[in-house]
Amino acid sequence: MANLIATSGILAADFASDRPAAWQWWAAGIVSLLILVGMIVCAYRTRTGVIARATTKEAIRQPLFLLLLFVALLLIIVNSFLPFFSLGEDFKMLKDCGLATVLISGLLLAIWTSSTSIASEIEGKTAMTLLSKPITRRQFVVGKYVGILHGVLALIVPLMIALSIAIFFRVGYDSRESGRGDLEYFVLQELEWLPGWSAYLPHPQRLVEVLQVLPGYALIFLEIAVLSAISVAISTRSPMVANVVSCLAIFVVGHLTPVLVQSGELQFEVVEFMARLIATVLPNLDSFNVSAAVATGQLIPPLYLLEALIYSAAYIAAAILLSFILFEDRDLA
Repeated sequence: MANLIATSGILAADFASDRPAAWQWWAAGIVSLLILVGMIVCAYRTRTGVIARATTKEAIRQPLFLLLLFVALLLIIVNSFLPFFSLGEDFKMLKDCGLATVLISGLLLAIWTSSTSIASEIEGKTAMTLLSKPITRRQFVVGKYVGILHGVLALIVPLMIALSIAIFFRVGYDSRESGRGDLEYFVLQELEWLPGWSAYLPHPQRLVEVLQVLPGYALIFLEIAVLSAISVAISTRSPMVANVVSCLAIFVVGHLTPVLVQSGELQFEVVEFMARLIATVLPNLDSFNVSAAVATGQLIPPLYLLEALIYSAAYIAAAILLSFILFEDRDLA
């Protein structure tokens, strides 16, 4: 855990030098499936799910959801055809810009929804009506958080699919432009698990480029989940403007924590102490940064994803616990 907190996004590329074993990918898939099942069970089989479903509907129905979806899809499509003039690195720029588009879109929706769904309901006395029913304050907070995550998934999943399709088609374009020849979309290959059978499968080079960004999607969702938990905690006490400004400031500083620690080591002890204090209190969001792995064309291994998941779960639990404390004695009348 300490290594993960002290590292930066470059570590993902370092870990990716070794090819992960097959069991690691199976384990990562099973853990992801369990998380999704847990979110579904929480939404439909618990009393907290009533709040979660209402929050998800509120997030999807607001105009910001459609605006972010349209703008993000437009950016992904435009970047698929736009030359970046990056001296042969256009394809990597497409992946990097696409992942950043997905991250910013999901983050804006999460912060906005937590502000309108929690802070606005508390100020408008709507939360008092909900809590008059057999729903506790802790169920209210957890339900809001789970509902926000469901709304974020509803936004970023179409963006992930669109980016994967754009990457799949852009591989052939860059191959033609660089003089390596055209690439077929699908090729006839023998099935290893069915000897004697063949099928048309995606071209290996196209498929590898698409698979390379899949771990990045998982890290993006974990980063949004961490910031959403922080936003929920702030929303229990602060209005919308303060919540948005605070979360954006944490987002910027959280990506600079490794730089702050490194710069503090070369300065005075007070500077080093403050840098390490900030790096300890605020989340190290640069650990979710996949730009280094994308730039080197490496695949992030499942073990790195597992460490990021453990770190995210610990920080989310701390943020939700802080939300319980802040909301417990909040006057709703």
